[in-house]
Amino acid sequence: MLESLITWVNAWLGEDVGAKLAYITNGKHLLWYASVRFTLIAAFGSAAFAVFFGLIGAALKQATFTPFRWIGNFYTTIVRGVPDLLFILFFPLAFEQTVEYFIARVKCGADVVAAATTWPPCPEAQWLLSTGDYLFMACLSLGIVYGAFAANVIHGAMQAVSKGQLEAASAYGFSRRQVFWQFKVRQMWVYALPGLSNVWILLIKATSFLSLLQIADIVTWAGRLGGANYFPRMGLIHPDWRWKYYLVLFIFFILLTMISERFFEVLQTRASRGMSLAGVKSDV
Repeated sequence: MLESLITWVNAWLGEDVGAKLAYITNGKHLLWYASVRFTLIAAFGSAAFAVFFGLIGAALKQATFTPFRWIGNFYTTIVRGVPDLLFILFFPLAFEQTVEYFIARVKCGADVVAAATTWPPCPEAQWLLSTGDYLFMACLSLGIVYGAFAANVIHGAMQAVSKGQLEAASAYGFSRRQVFWQFKVRQMWVYALPGLSNVWILLIKATSFLSLLQIADIVTWAGRLGGANYFPRMGLIHPDWRWKYYLVLFIFFILLTMISERFFEVLQTRASRGMSLAGVKSDV
């Protein structure tokens, strides 16, 4: 089908246009287009983890048990201060070497581990991670970092929920846990969505760090394809075109941001239905 399309383009638009079409649809470019899935998986996977850690962090910040509040405040304060680039490099590497350490103690022996000058101390302790493993750890790392931001947003949104409604729920016999999860959490989304949309945009931008974890994502392929392409037999195919490929990435992330903004507007409208905000009741 692709060859037929190129033949049609050659016939109707000329061989120059057909040659360019053939170039941007070759095997390497198709791999570049396919690598978009890593960016999308990382974005949605990290967002799921961020919401999960955000809810847990916000719940801890409002806990009546003082040590839980300390944990929640420590999480939102300390983790937010760690650069996401540093965290995405530290967490997977630390996790990988920790697992290899325990494997080495079993398969290599404690004496070999203690005297090791290289890592891993023996070939049997080598833990080879796949792209899927690195992708999962990237999602978890970004989820922990941006979960701290989400926790602050969700905490503020929970504080905005009408206390009168919560008191009424308690008066009807609901337990403290039921009031928190069935009333406070359900109603806070309308206040949290604007802030969570900003966290989502930041998270999308952070997916550009995937290449640091040996994941061949869109940024990696843009650098490979845009670099000067030279073959001894054919000479220079094209000079350094990286700026062109990075420009495509600029447009891609801008479009993704615009789609996200529209999506959050729809969510905000749906979440506001039937709720009275600032004295004005939204349409049902």
